[in-house]
Amino acid sequence: MVRDEVDVVAAMVEHHLDQGVDLLVVTDNASVDGTTEVLAAYEATGRIELHHDPVHRKQQGDVVTAMARRARTVHRADWVLNLDADEFMLARDPGLTVRAALEATPLHLNAFTVDVVNMIGPTAESGAGFDRLVWRDHRPDDLLVERELHAHPTPNAVHRGESDVVVQQGNHFTSLVSNGQPDEAVAMEVLHLPWRSWSQFERKVVNAGRGYEASPTLRPSPRHHGMRDYRLWQEGRLHATYDRRCPSPAELDEWAGRGWVEHDTRLLERLTALQERALRPDLLGACLR
Repeated sequence: MVRDEVDVVAAMVEHHLDQGVDLLVVTDNASVDGTTEVLAAYEATGRIELHHDPVHRKQQGDVVTAMARRARTVHRADWVLNLDADEFMLARDPGLTVRAALEATPLHLNAFTVDVVNMIGPTAESGAGFDRLVWRDHRPDDLLVERELHAHPTPNAVHRGESDVVVQQGNHFTSLVSNGQPDEAVAMEVLHLPWRSWSQFERKVVNAGRGYEASPTLRPSPRHHGMRDYRLWQEGRLHATYDRRCPSPAELDEWAGRGWVEHDTRLLERLTALQERALRPDLLGACLR
């Protein structure tokens, strides 16, 4: 389910198709920034099944559950990956694709989790930032709190295709009982780009905050990070929060020496090389620029 992610959505689609994913089932939540048009271009290739949901509330759990069930009932999926537009799944072994890792993962596991790693870098006013966000975030929790962050990401759920699966809000848990984790040799991870630019971050916060306002039956915690950010936006203090979350080059150098960040250019390198065989090199190129 995607809304207003035009800076990265083509890269996300191209990456996962190149990793061996058969099909992406996507619901566009009435985007207004060009995301809808990009997805329609990929729909024309036959590699995306595109749905439209114009309701701007926090109905992600229901929508994603419906898509996950459809992946099995209509498309006979063996495995279903639940991902957001700013999440890029990779096998930890650079010699494996996601497809190869899943083909070596026994279906009797039913469901398992995949660690999510935030990719961080210096601030920018706009742009996807694949060339900036090349640092894996391993900062200790107390430093995250100082930078107005609550914690590192919760792992994502991967599950076998089932017609009655339920995916909980946020893509982190499913109704299927897990029978263990894949072998380390075929383990995967998700590289997450949550704070790509000020313009993207502000739009994301406002969209999420207004979605909760339109969903009176949902009761997020007073400490919920999205609602806290929305309150900061309403008070005119969100830009300072974005700046604090994004380290300066000098801080990155210091943190690397402490083991708090780790340089990782795999995603940038893969996307750059992918331009030569992309379904829509023009759309992918726009993300990389």
